[in-house]
Amino acid sequence: MDRDLEFLYELGAIRLIPRQWHRFHMPNVANLADHHFRVVWLALVIAKRERTKVDIEKMMKMAIVHDIAESRTGDVDYLSRQYVIRNEDLGIADMLEDTSLRDEFLRLHHEYEARECLEAKIVKDADNLDVDLEIQEQASLGQTLPAGWARESNDSGNRTFYTKAAQAMHKAIYKSNPHDWHTKSPRNRVNGGDWKHSKSKI
Repeated sequence: MDRDLEFLYELGAIRLIPRQWHRFHMPNVANLADHHFRVVWLALVIAKRERTKVDIEKMMKMAIVHDIAESRTGDVDYLSRQYVIRNEDLGIADMLEDTSLRDEFLRLHHEYEARECLEAKIVKDADNLDVDLEIQEQASLGQTLPAGWARESNDSGNRTFYTKAAQAMHKAIYKSNPHDWHTKSPRNRVNGGDWKHSKSKI
C-alpha cells in the first residue's frame, strides 16, 4: 500500500511540471497532467474516426502512462532535446517499482514505445496532435513563435502520423479557431440568450 500511495502522490505532482516551452515567453502552457488528460480524449476521437477495431481499454491505459516518466526525467523542448539524454525506461521502472500496477503498466509503456500495435500508434498521434492544439491556443493569445513552429513542423516532412484520422485532424487544427467552441455555441448570450437581438459583436 505504501508504494501505491507514493505513486499516486507522484502522479499528483505532475500537474506542477509545465511543458518546457514556457521558457520561450509562453507562461500559460499546459502542464504535464493537462497534456495527459487531452491525449486520452484525442486518442478516443482518433480511434472512433479510424473506424477500425481498437482495444480501447489498452489504448487509454497507454495514454495515461505515455509521458509520466517525465516526472523523473523532466520535459524537453525542441532545443534541449538536441543536448539532453533522458532515461525514461529507468524513470518509469522506478516510479512503478513495488506498486500494484508495475507489471501491466511497464509492459504497456514498452509496447507504446515500440509503436507496433495500433493502440500505440493512435496514442502517439494523439500526443503529437495535442502539441498542434496548444500551438493554436498559444497563437490565439498573441504568441508569434508558435506560428513559426507550425510552419517548420508542417514543412519539414519529418512529422509522422500513423493514422488517416490523425493526418486529417492535423490539417484541420491549423484551419480552426480555438474559440469556436464558445463563440459558436447556440447557448451563449449572443446566439441564444439576452444579447441575441443586439448589434454587439464579439
